[in-house]
Amino acid sequence: MGYRSLQQCVADLELSRQLVRIDAEIDPRLEMAEIQRRVYQAQGPALLFTRVKGCRFPMLGNLFGTLDRTRFLFRDSLEAVRHLVELKIDPSQLARRPWRYRDVPQTLWTMWVRKVRKGPVSECQTTLDQLPPLQSWPRDGGPFITLPQVYTEHPDQPGFAKSNLGMYRVQISGNDYLPNREVGLHYQIHRSIGVHHAAAIRRGEKLRVNIFVGGPPAMTLSAVMPLPEGLSELLFAAALGRRGIRMICEPGRLPVWADADFCISGTIDPRRTKPEGPFGDHLGYYSLAHEFPVLEVDRVWHRKDAIWPFTVVGRPPQEDTAFGEIIHEITGPIIPTVLAGVKGVHAVDAAGVHPLLLAIGSERYVPYAAERRPQELLTIANAILGQGQLSLAKYLWIIAQEDAPELDIHHIDEFFRHVLERVDWQRDLHFQTRTTIDTLDYSGSGFNEGSKLVVAAAGPKRRELPTEVTGDLRLPPGFPGAKLCLPGVLAVQAPRYVPDSNGVDPAVESFCGAFRAGDPLNAFPLIVLVDDCEFTARTLNNWLWVTFTRSNPAADISGIEASTVQKHWGCRGSLVIDARIKPHHAPPLVEDPAVVRRVEELAGPGGPLHGLF
Repeated sequence: MGYRSLQQCVADLELSRQLVRIDAEIDPRLEMAEIQRRVYQAQGPALLFTRVKGCRFPMLGNLFGTLDRTRFLFRDSLEAVRHLVELKIDPSQLARRPWRYRDVPQTLWTMWVRKVRKGPVSECQTTLDQLPPLQSWPRDGGPFITLPQVYTEHPDQPGFAKSNLGMYRVQISGNDYLPNREVGLHYQIHRSIGVHHAAAIRRGEKLRVNIFVGGPPAMTLSAVMPLPEGLSELLFAAALGRRGIRMICEPGRLPVWADADFCISGTIDPRRTKPEGPFGDHLGYYSLAHEFPVLEVDRVWHRKDAIWPFTVVGRPPQEDTAFGEIIHEITGPIIPTVLAGVKGVHAVDAAGVHPLLLAIGSERYVPYAAERRPQELLTIANAILGQGQLSLAKYLWIIAQEDAPELDIHHIDEFFRHVLERVDWQRDLHFQTRTTIDTLDYSGSGFNEGSKLVVAAAGPKRRELPTEVTGDLRLPPGFPGAKLCLPGVLAVQAPRYVPDSNGVDPAVESFCGAFRAGDPLNAFPLIVLVDDCEFTARTLNNWLWVTFTRSNPAADISGIEASTVQKHWGCRGSLVIDARIKPHHAPPLVEDPAVVRRVEELAGPGGPLHGLF
């Protein structure tokens, strides 16, 4: 239904038994996040914490914790929004199937933004130190807002048309921030707010920013939608929420969403930064402290009955997985219309989303050729890596639809089997070096700096993949064991990474040099060197996480009998990925043992969390 407020949403979930109130006092520093993670893993209900230690505002967690609940929140609008997407792909469908699109006119009627003089969010004012101090991981630099909706307008063209609403990390205290006066604003270099920031720098003026928290959930989802630049997130939220967006407009100030629970208002001096972080992030590691813009806060508003929604990120899957799933449901069909030849793209959540993309494309170039090989796939791969958030991908594995018309791109094990049965490591590896990668990925050669690899496979099956490790497998000294991860994929226990005086660990060269292309080991086309082969091979998710978050293609890929021909690198034998933890990597996220014990006590028989996980 189209909720008027977050309070109405909470009441609806409670009535349908999809929300549980936690009336015991819970500490927002570490305890609440540990509870959230466990309830999410159990696919449990939304949680309303009514007694927050040291804070008078209730907190709402796990709101989007299951795909079914996320669908429930937008049950009256999802179908109509999908229909809008379909008509964007092919407007002629409206004339051919008018009954199917009968819900579109009503949806279009709701897509407006109205200026108002006041609203619930303007009822009260407070200060930053009164806001819930959520800390999710022990080494976080301070409390963070984890479901912010950051609103800006283009300095050259103020107004709703060129506005941007995005979800960017906000640190509300700690580090060098002046108490009650400054917060840190972290956004990645490709985000639309960066366009506004750049314009403010060019104009030599401060950038006005409003941070909304809470409100009807349609605005939260809209803030994370990968909408094309110029398509208003406000109008999308109106369509998803089945009601127009009311914005409080005062002369000389940035508009404020009237139905938010909170609004932090201020300005960014375009040339001023301070250290922000560390923060336990969605790759499963800490993003470390770096210089980011500072918001100079001039006002904090809230409604009388305000609720503070939050989420917790960490090694996936976490609650933000449901965001990705619902986004794919809504926008997935539009991808082939934006990228010609693309049949499907899957950002793999278990690998941290941006480190690994799987794609299916068409391969129609030279159809009369005696030997099919990737050609159109390479054109498609370049287009994918130039598209919005997809440009953050570090590994892109792409196959030809013609080779497997029925293959489901979300069946990850089948996808890798298909690639490894066909790939030619001498031909099918295509690197981009010294380029930009995800700000949160520390596997590269520097901050925002690393490499990319496209693996493109097309043509007939060329090998059978082993499905067990046999006794004739011999490993070099210092490599004590190996475990099968997937058919054709071997995790090899390697010595701890120790670079020499040139910054290179000789272990990889030693491993690859111990074999020739005809040796039995090469029956496994893909070998991953790891710190713990038992852990890596235990689950598919473990293998995906270790392999693709702990390697930088240009630095960490080697191979048996490798060579470079006309600047194209390849290998005759197995491809070897060094996925060990290295000195420049960020530390992985680990829970505080004392907090874990406390939460387990609360979940015991008779405890306030009993039965939730």
